[in-house]
Amino acid sequence: MVLITLSLIIIVPIMILFFGSLKTTGEMYLHPYTLPNPPHWENYGRILSLQSPFWILLRNSLIVMLATTAIVLAICSLAAFVFARMRFRGKDIAFNFLTLGLMFPITVAIMPVYLVIRDIHLTDSLLAVILVQVTFAVSGSILILHGFFRAIPVELEDAAYIDGCTSFDFFWRILLPLASPALAAVAALTMIISWNDLLTPLVLLNSDTLWTLPLGTMQFQGQYSSDVAMVSAFVAISAIPAVIFYLFAERQIVSGLTAGAIKG
Repeated sequence: MVLITLSLIIIVPIMILFFGSLKTTGEMYLHPYTLPNPPHWENYGRILSLQSPFWILLRNSLIVMLATTAIVLAICSLAAFVFARMRFRGKDIAFNFLTLGLMFPITVAIMPVYLVIRDIHLTDSLLAVILVQVTFAVSGSILILHGFFRAIPVELEDAAYIDGCTSFDFFWRILLPLASPALAAVAALTMIISWNDLLTPLVLLNSDTLWTLPLGTMQFQGQYSSDVAMVSAFVAISAIPAVIFYLFAERQIVSGLTAGAIKG
């Protein structure tokens, strides 16, 4: 009963949103809980038209999400490999210091982040958003990959070295293929967080041609606040890619995290 109640609390507003996007504003105020009859698809047509800013927002969000995910996977896989499989002085101290980043979410550090980005003259650029998202994704991603990399048997590494593999060969040819569930989990989590990020673009971006979908959705709601049906259609379209992606990525996230836990 608890799960059913929580599910309804989540699902009912989403249903109202999608039903409302197919109604007129008057119908949405008078009958918010009924099915649209007839459905008004012109709301979606206006948003998806070539003159609509939706396509620019979608392009910017895709650029930021894909670049952030690629950089996070490259940096964190290498760093996790070093911390998990190599021995050097101060390794535990450095790793513990790195994981302190989990204690400082972007909402707490946004003002210092803005000052740093301003001082290096990167404000109002997608590169600034990408760098900030990468920075705050590194700690958690390394922690996930570190646990998985440590679970790989040492005997497998020794056998690779006996066969003539270098450390990088072992990392690239053996460790990464075995760690594909963990890499998929990190990629999926990074993509979802990056796609839904509103605060970073809000603080760092000024030009409307660089806005991402969450920021553009907020501005659209302010511009068309009186046309509730149009706003509902815009929000629904903006949410569809994230929902579809999560449905495909959910299995990867669960399998990657649980596989690391079982192996550990």
